[in-house]
Amino acid sequence: MNSISNQIYINTWLYTTIVMVVLMILIGGITRLTDSGLSMVEWRPIWGFLPPITDEEWKRVFSLYMSSPEYIFKNQGMSIIEFKKIFFWEYFHRLWGRLIGIVFIIPLIIFYLFNKIPNSILLKLLTILFLGSLQAIIGWWMVKSGLVNDPTVSQYRLAVHLSNALLILFLLIWTLLEFKNGHSKIKLDFSFIIFCFLFTTIIAGAFVAGMDAGLMYNEYPLMGYSFIPENYGENGFLDPFENPASAQFHHRHIALFTTICVLIYCYRNYTQSSDGIIKKYSLFMSAIVCFQFFLGIFTLINMVPIFLGALHQTGAVILFIFLTIIMHRLNIIRIN
Repeated sequence: MNSISNQIYINTWLYTTIVMVVLMILIGGITRLTDSGLSMVEWRPIWGFLPPITDEEWKRVFSLYMSSPEYIFKNQGMSIIEFKKIFFWEYFHRLWGRLIGIVFIIPLIIFYLFNKIPNSILLKLLTILFLGSLQAIIGWWMVKSGLVNDPTVSQYRLAVHLSNALLILFLLIWTLLEFKNGHSKIKLDFSFIIFCFLFTTIIAGAFVAGMDAGLMYNEYPLMGYSFIPENYGENGFLDPFENPASAQFHHRHIALFTTICVLIYCYRNYTQSSDGIIKKYSLFMSAIVCFQFFLGIFTLINMVPIFLGALHQTGAVILFIFLTIIMHRLNIIRIN
């Protein structure tokens, strides 16, 4: 491979992996919204690549599910046809994760063996490989939390699972930009502060999702008859993470604060930067963050339907991607 074709191959490989990871986050959100995450009660890293094919295999996996807390306490009497519907999303979620692994690992080995990976991005790629392998373990660790007594996935483990997915996505985008545009540094500047705000908002949303907190207080801006829910703070130090009302309250107002900060950030970039791409991305990002905020309200007042919930999560990922791109490009400009 010559240098030009080598660059095209690596660009295509990284772009493909990024798109697949974005779709993986979306599929994970749909799996959560459809209450499908606990339908597969066994983890088969190798043989789990294939779905049940025969009637006997379907009966086997269904009988395993019938022994799970979710079936006993929530879905008693579910038919095997209904079971197949929720099984699909969890199976597809795990299958897509395996496909990402194949798409990432095989080209990585080939590029490495032919000495086509620049040293500047090799460590990042190995870090992504480690985090991707870890993500599979975290996913099963998360599912196991709902297979013991309480048929509910731990919101803490869900937040860890999503955090690691975002970290993988961030590193993939940053690595691609390093390969295409040159070195950039992560600085403790305004961009990094906005990044932390956005990341915190998304993870706060994971706690809302993990406790189904979006299904209560379906009005805005009040929560019931007051601005603050009546049971706010009743769980003490862990209240933000274990009280659904508090989790929703915090997500609402962290999101509002982040929206305002992102708009200030985009305005500052648009007025102060001489880079046309940063100006364009800042305009786009300001429009998306406004859409995302009002979509969140609309999703809430409509009791979080699957389509709106998935669209809301997609908007958060799009914001995350554009902020990463802007942050990388700004720091390249400052270095040069």
